[in-house]
Formats: sequence, structure tokens, C-alpha cells
Amino acid sequence: MKEIALNDIHQALNAKMVPFAGYIMPVSYEGVNIEHETVRKGVGVFDVSHMGEFLITGENALDLIQRVCSNDASKLVNGKAQYTCMPNEEGGIVDDLIIYKIADEKYLLVVNASNIEKDWNWISQHNIMEATMRDLSDEYSLLAVQGPKAAEAMQSLTDVNLKEMKFYTFEVAEFAGAKNVIISATGYTGSGGFELYIKNKDAKDIWNRIMEAGADYAIKPIGLAARDTLRLEMGYCLYGNDIDDTTSPIEAGLGWITKFTKEFVNSENLKKEKEEGPKRKLIAFELDERGIPRHGYNIADANGKIIGVVTSGTMSPSLDKGIGMGYIPTEIAANNDKIYIQIRKKAVPATLVKVPFYKG
Repeated sequence: MKEIALNDIHQALNAKMVPFAGYIMPVSYEGVNIEHETVRKGVGVFDVSHMGEFLITGENALDLIQRVCSNDASKLVNGKAQYTCMPNEEGGIVDDLIIYKIADEKYLLVVNASNIEKDWNWISQHNIMEATMRDLSDEYSLLAVQGPKAAEAMQSLTDVNLKEMKFYTFEVAEFAGAKNVIISATGYTGSGGFELYIKNKDAKDIWNRIMEAGADYAIKPIGLAARDTLRLEMGYCLYGNDIDDTTSPIEAGLGWITKFTKEFVNSENLKKEKEEGPKRKLIAFELDERGIPRHGYNIADANGKIIGVVTSGTMSPSLDKGIGMGYIPTEIAANNDKIYIQIRKKAVPATLVKVPFYKG
């Protein structure tokens, strides 16, 4: 198991540390519900340094990215970021990721921790155009300062106007005395805020400066458990749960990041799937009764027939009800039929809803 740069700090804060994607990570400090509410109403800071960062440069950098990614990265301008995925040859997804255009012929790809090696090999395999690739994952820490008070709490640490940053934009600037920090507004919580890509050597000092600057705003460290409940309330996909090597971007509701204005890996088959319609689709649901849906629970119809499986589920701290996502046949989803989540030996009725669950 790898240790992140701030491991000692999390241990000193009595964080519950668990193995996650090959790293020892802080899953909680005070408890999921308290940490969740901190981000929804105030400001919290996550250490997500396990994420992977690849630098793609050179005159063929864009060609490589366009080949492996479903979204159209040619639309990016300097200072803009883009959510995308990498389809595989079988109709599934290698990974979902964010592309940052730092400069012409210079892009940063941020990938999921559990897929760093897989993604690197996949991109390398398709790099017949010989773009320059560098894996920076072990050199950088990533802190996510999230919540409605995040910009105000952190403004004293940088000259960048944090309140004016638009969603999916970023700046490379000085932050807390460190130069060349990527300050990014690509949050995963739905409550505003930004992310900081920093060199490992600066991580401890910046963490301390963040906690000092945020003290008047009751800033707290937040673990990965609350990150999961926050992202699920927004209906954001989690790789390994809602999307994986067997789920297509079309059935996962990611057609909006799948652009057929260019050719990319498996684009012809995905275009056909979009035109014909997928056989199943990712749906969101709320339980009609008390209960907690969990990953892997079966979804049944009114007759008790198993029609799908829960991919993500939790007791929503903000809504105080069970919520989740899962795959069911498209025609059942289209009819808006009542579904039933099999929790232990009970079939709990659930209603299909549109995401986000949490409206703010």
C-alpha cells in the first residue's frame, strides 16, 4: 500500500484510515453525516492525492487524446477543463477522467486511482502518433476544498478571484506561497469549491495554511465516505460502481460526453448503440419506505422478477431517505414503472427520479 504525502497529518487527526485503490486513505474523521453537512453548509477539505495525473505534450498530444477519449477535446481552450471517458473495444469504459488544457500542445489528464496503471497502458498502446507522456501521479498531491464558503475562506491565500471562477475552468497560479499550483473548479460534491494540484513537498505547508485560513469558517477535514454520499446525491457516476469495463457511456447516461464529430476507440459501435437505443440504462431512485439500498442489491419488478442491480446506494444525509442508482431494462425505465429494492428478505418499493437528488 502506498502512503500519500499527508499520511502523518491524517493519523494525527485520528482519521479512520483504510486501504483504497492501492493507497492508505482517510475514510472519515468525525463521521459521515457530520462531514457531509459540513460540506453542504460550510467548507471542508478532502485529501484525494491518490488520483492519477498524466501530462500529455507535443504536437500530437491532441490527436492522442482525441483517439482515446469520447468527448471532443478540440473544443478546449487554455484554462478550460473537460469531463470525458475512454471507451474500450467491447463497448465498456476503461475509465472516466478530466482533461485540463494547460497550453497549446500541453494537457493534464486526471484519472481514477484504481486505474492509474491500466489507463497508462491503454493510452500508451494507442500512442502510435508518439505524443510525449509523463506519469506525474507520485509527484503531486490533490486537495479538494469544497462547500459554499470555500472561495471566501481561501481567498486570502491567492490573488486569483476564486468567487469568479466558472465551473470547469482552472488557473495556474500562486497559492499559499507555493508557485504553479493548479487551482481548478471541477468539484465532485455539488456544493461549489475547487481543487488544488500541488507538489508533494508543498503539501504539508499548504494543508496547514488552508486549515488556518478556514478556521473562522469552521473548516474541517473530510473523508472519502462523505465524498461518496455527496457525489451520489448529485447523481455523479463512480468508476467501479456505476461505470466500468462492461458499461457503455450510452447506457450510463454519458451520451453528452460522447461526441461523434470525430473518430475514437469503438466510436462506430457506440454511435449505432445511441441510434438504436441501449437495452438497459442507468436509473436513479428514491425508496418509498425506510431502508438503505447498497451496491449489489437486486432490483425487482412488481412480480418479484429480478430486473437489475443497485450500483450505488446510501442513506442520503441531506434528504434523510434511501437513494441509489442502478441498471434496469430501458422499456421499464421508459414506462416509469415502480421498482423494488431487495433489502435482506424485504422488497422495498422505490420511485424512479431524475438526478440530482439534492437540489441545493
